[in-house]
Amino acid sequence: MAKAENKSSSSNPTRKLLMVLGGLVVLIILISIVAKGCGGGEETIEVDIAEAQVRAITQTVTASGQVRPEVEVAISSDVSGEIVFLGVEEGDVVQRGQLLIRVQPDFYASQREQAQAGVLQAQADVERSRADVGRADVEINRVQSELARTEQLVERGAVGSAELDAAQAALAGAQSQRQIAIASQRAASFRVQSAQATLRQASQQLGKTSIYAPISGTVSQLNVELGERVVGTAQMTGTEIMRIAELDQMMLEVDVNENDVVNIELADSARIEIDAFPEEPLGGSVTQIANSARVSGMGTQEQVTNFPVEVRIFGSSVSTVIDDNATTVAATAAEETPILSGDLPTLRPGMSGTVDIYTRTVPNAIVVPLQAVTVRDFNEIRRQEQRRARRDREGDEEVEEEEIPEEEDLRRVVFLLEDGKAVMREVETGIQDETHIEVRSGLTGNEKVITGPFRVLRTELEDGDMVIESEEPTRSDEE
Repeated sequence: MAKAENKSSSSNPTRKLLMVLGGLVVLIILISIVAKGCGGGEETIEVDIAEAQVRAITQTVTASGQVRPEVEVAISSDVSGEIVFLGVEEGDVVQRGQLLIRVQPDFYASQREQAQAGVLQAQADVERSRADVGRADVEINRVQSELARTEQLVERGAVGSAELDAAQAALAGAQSQRQIAIASQRAASFRVQSAQATLRQASQQLGKTSIYAPISGTVSQLNVELGERVVGTAQMTGTEIMRIAELDQMMLEVDVNENDVVNIELADSARIEIDAFPEEPLGGSVTQIANSARVSGMGTQEQVTNFPVEVRIFGSSVSTVIDDNATTVAATAAEETPILSGDLPTLRPGMSGTVDIYTRTVPNAIVVPLQAVTVRDFNEIRRQEQRRARRDREGDEEVEEEEIPEEEDLRRVVFLLEDGKAVMREVETGIQDETHIEVRSGLTGNEKVITGPFRVLRTELEDGDMVIESEEPTRSDEE
């Protein structure tokens, strides 16, 4: 009896241990079931979150280019020859009509003298032809008188008809000579006109040996030295001697991509940064948009089509053009005489710079980060819903399904964080700046939108997925 009691007492700890282990297994199973019931068995995805804001947004087009004077004149010589006078140096300020250069004039002076001699010779020919006409008139008068006497003698029978025929032939000859003299006089008059035209041309050529400033400005580029020979523009392209520019009116010429140039309009405000003056941003305004493109790499995969855009530089402060947050654009940039709050730095042609052209501003827009907006194929979403509904149907029940087109139905969407789930919302977007994009419809503001990770948001995230906000922002795949 005592042995049976000892055996029963020794088995109690083992039984208790087994009961505890069984209870733990049951608890784990219950927890798993509850977790599956709450989360649908789906994995929770860590995502980055940002808040939809209501603020102003300004669309910006950024481009790079070089500083150019608004007015710059390239000066070339119309005549060829040696430079015998050079009256300016690069950087000199000149006035309109000031003598700049003189080309050796001796050859052109000789040509003018020859042309003058040609005019005198032609005028002498005219006088000689006029004298020939006068002599022909005298001869005609004499022959006419001789013919009259001959006719009288023929009537009296003193002479025969042969003498009359000879007198008539003499008159015809004299009249013919007069016609020849008149024609020679007319030809001589034409030679005078031609010689005078040659003289005018020679005089113009001689005058072109002296080159004067066409505008007032600064000699921005000088390509020749005293004693050099230049080629006139009548022969090929000629030699570019110098450039004169109005350096008090500068602009930045930039190349804008064909996809961006359609957003730019004349008088759009701009913020300009010159590489040589990184701490002095300048204000500007678009003054010209080219109609013809500049195409590089034509016919290759690297083909790029740009349009030149000119931006007038206003002053050393952009406070009258755009505020520090780049959210509001003022109308002063469109004025012909802008208000400058600082002195214009010394800009030189050829300096490099970058311009931000503010094309449009929406003052009270709903904006989200650019990476929050993605694209989904709504036809594919509907096909997936049909497949899930088909799997969930019980038995052999057949339901008529909607026919879904095969082509893509791409729409822009954002994903919101609501009650721990990703909720897809279709949106209509508007303008954008460097970091945010306007949402015209689909949001009201202050919503929590999912902004990453990029790969998840781009292709993997679906409506209804369980998500949780990441403690640290996830670096995008593109970075």
